[in-house]
Amino acid sequence: MAMSCKDGKPGSLDNGKYVRYTPEQVEALERLYHECPKPSSIRRQQLIRECPILSNIEPKQIKVWFQNRRCREKQRKEASRLQAVNRKLTAMNKLLMEENDRLQKQVSQLVYENGCFRQHTQNATLATKDPSCESAVMSGQQRETNQHPPRDASPAGLLSIAEETLAEFLSKATGTAVEWVQMPGMKPGPDSIGIIAISHGCPGVAARACGLVGLEPTRVAELLKDRPSWFHDCRAVDVLNVLPTANGGTIELLYMQLYAPTTLAPARDFWLLRYTSVLEDGSLVVCERSLKNTQNGPSMPPVQHFVRAEMLPSGYLIRPCEGGGSIIHIVDHMDLEPWSVPEVLRPLYESSTVLAQKTTMAALRQLRQIAQEVSQSNVTGWGRRPAALRALSQRLSRGFNDAVNGFTDEGWSMMGNDGMDDVTILVNSSPDKLMGLNLSFANGFPSVSNAVLCAKASMLLQNVPPAILLRFLREHRSEWADSSIDAYSAAVVKVGPCSLRGSRVGGFGSQVILPLAHTVEHEEFLEVIKLEGIAQSPEDALMPRDVFLLQLCSGMDENAVGTCAELIFAPIDASFADDAPLLPSGFRIIPLDSGKVCIFSYVKVWSFLSYTVSFVKFLNKHWKLMQEASSPNRTLDLASALEIGPAGNKASNDYSAAGGCMRSVMTIAFEFAFESHLQEHVASMARQYVRSIISSVQRVALALSPSYSGSHAGLRTPLGTPEAQTLARWICQSYRVYMGVELLKSGTEGGESVLKTLWHHSDAIMCCSLKALPVFTFANQAGLDMLETTLVALQDLTLEKIFDEHGRKTLCTEFPQIMQQGFACLQGGICLSSMGRPVSYERAVAWKVLNEEENAHCICFMFVNWSFV
Repeated sequence: MAMSCKDGKPGSLDNGKYVRYTPEQVEALERLYHECPKPSSIRRQQLIRECPILSNIEPKQIKVWFQNRRCREKQRKEASRLQAVNRKLTAMNKLLMEENDRLQKQVSQLVYENGCFRQHTQNATLATKDPSCESAVMSGQQRETNQHPPRDASPAGLLSIAEETLAEFLSKATGTAVEWVQMPGMKPGPDSIGIIAISHGCPGVAARACGLVGLEPTRVAELLKDRPSWFHDCRAVDVLNVLPTANGGTIELLYMQLYAPTTLAPARDFWLLRYTSVLEDGSLVVCERSLKNTQNGPSMPPVQHFVRAEMLPSGYLIRPCEGGGSIIHIVDHMDLEPWSVPEVLRPLYESSTVLAQKTTMAALRQLRQIAQEVSQSNVTGWGRRPAALRALSQRLSRGFNDAVNGFTDEGWSMMGNDGMDDVTILVNSSPDKLMGLNLSFANGFPSVSNAVLCAKASMLLQNVPPAILLRFLREHRSEWADSSIDAYSAAVVKVGPCSLRGSRVGGFGSQVILPLAHTVEHEEFLEVIKLEGIAQSPEDALMPRDVFLLQLCSGMDENAVGTCAELIFAPIDASFADDAPLLPSGFRIIPLDSGKVCIFSYVKVWSFLSYTVSFVKFLNKHWKLMQEASSPNRTLDLASALEIGPAGNKASNDYSAAGGCMRSVMTIAFEFAFESHLQEHVASMARQYVRSIISSVQRVALALSPSYSGSHAGLRTPLGTPEAQTLARWICQSYRVYMGVELLKSGTEGGESVLKTLWHHSDAIMCCSLKALPVFTFANQAGLDMLETTLVALQDLTLEKIFDEHGRKTLCTEFPQIMQQGFACLQGGICLSSMGRPVSYERAVAWKVLNEEENAHCICFMFVNWSFV
């Protein structure tokens, strides 16, 4: 709205003509707008008084000017957003059209090859004499092996290899040299990471991606060449020689090392040629391949602890995009020598999906992350210091990989075992490893350690989703961790050998997860864990301390195909610095193919069958199982009957496979700083501690495992046992006695039916013990969802923890009434889940549960119409 004025001063409308503000007045208003876009009436009057040039403008006119200014700003932002979306859609449409053309060519080629095969079956003689058919059949399966004679490693010979690599790479990136199929679960779209495809029927494993990034081509190439910065499995890339070419490109000779993902396999290395050039259309190309057929030139001999793998023509095609940014095509094609690993691990080296997840998509995600940081100076995900936080996550991941691999050139040496080879112990006393460890950690204990010990092991898990197991380990640390040992690794120096027996000297007060950062795709989270009330040693029991961990989580999305799940953490000081020392420990869970038969033969682990007794004890603690539950088969039945899934405790039949089972390999590595004279004591403690963690993880994995016999297993309830059915019957009978109405719908008969109906009841029903500090012992599906916990972790949750201060006061008042009268009705209020989230409920009912002898067995609570606030 414009204001009219006489003599250049704003005023009322004059003969229907609009007169603008003077430039000086507009400049003053713009300056005030940037300070306060939405001033109050008092603030507007104050502006008029403080700025003499605005003294002749009425406050109402100032209000209208600010309204118009905000509207123009909103329209400008919306127009800019729509232009960006339009550019993105235009580029994506171009990509999809190119992909459609490529698929049409691939269909035509397959139809032609099919015709050749038919002709061959009808007339073998004619087909063998037809070179066109023979070449067509072999066109999608050509491989660089020893079909070419060794070439001279002169600049001319290397240029010949480079040009050949470029042609083969482009035929894969935009042509039909490889038969590409869409990666399961990855649908292209304007908001997706890109168009992801995996190979079908070609030598080795290959993955391909097309995407849009808001970075210039030269910047994209620079980032992708720096493979260790975005590929966590890459240990090093050494450029051994650089040769310029006549066309303005460069040829580089590289030696690359990749970490082994688990302790059960050797690491991989590559001897590569990398060719960077610019095409006639202005596109930038970076392509690579293994050097195997050169002579009279530099070479890389075999390296100890590494298996020489082969990279077939791969690389990046980067095209400038109209309006800024780049369109990128990525191809990764490798032969990872699967023969060199145990049979159970070969799916990791034969799966194009794993290659796409770990390498190809990781490159795209890194580019999208950098592009967002560049476009948004105040990006919310990684905070105001994205580069520093990315460096921290990289240090955590790299440190964990170093611990898992234990290379001798980094100072690691293996200790002898104690007669069992389930846990491997490595020791490192190199100065590089110990640099910076002579610092004081959070609790004021000086770390004077002069050595680092690593205890590591791997195990095979059956029929448990890695993402769900990882979330459980992250959220319920007390189920597996001993706070006095792993939370503060340097504390063993203070504790001394007399305390290194693996016994728990202190427990968790509570665990607080403080989010620090996450990546654009939310596949990786960096957070600080605060462990409250930790007693590091017996003398500290009277003054528990707080301990801080820097933690990296990835792979928590159970819908992602082939994703590796990791939980890596390291103790830090409360005043954490960017260059602070890190001793990472943690877990890595790698899914294997679910379609193959389960194999137990090779992996050096403690099979989960050996944990049957401990798991039965765990179940007995809460549901008083009968003696027959101690058999292995019975225990597995009980474990598979636990109905726990992605939403917290829902069924997860998606992970089952007909005729097979889902498998994954978990690798555990824990690092400890210590003084060298305590080596034997620390090694003994570390072995015992890692074995206790293995036992705990296996127990949890059994409980989290869904029943892959699924719909044919009959009742799928928390525990399909007579004891659970009896408890369900007691709950319903006691409710009817005290409340005078039925808890469940009429017509429910039989223990199995009662238990099933109670389990699926819409209201949250949970039982707690009659101890002085009541602990939860049972909850139905809704109760577990409300508490955000599982049947396994329910034992560590006390009744008072879920109520706020007002709720605890109400409970203390009503508890005697419950014990005397048998029931109480509580008004609606707020309680807390195990994760600290507030939960509102309309009302709650509590009643005493009586057994067959009419003695009080437990207290049952029912929260009606609950929801997260």
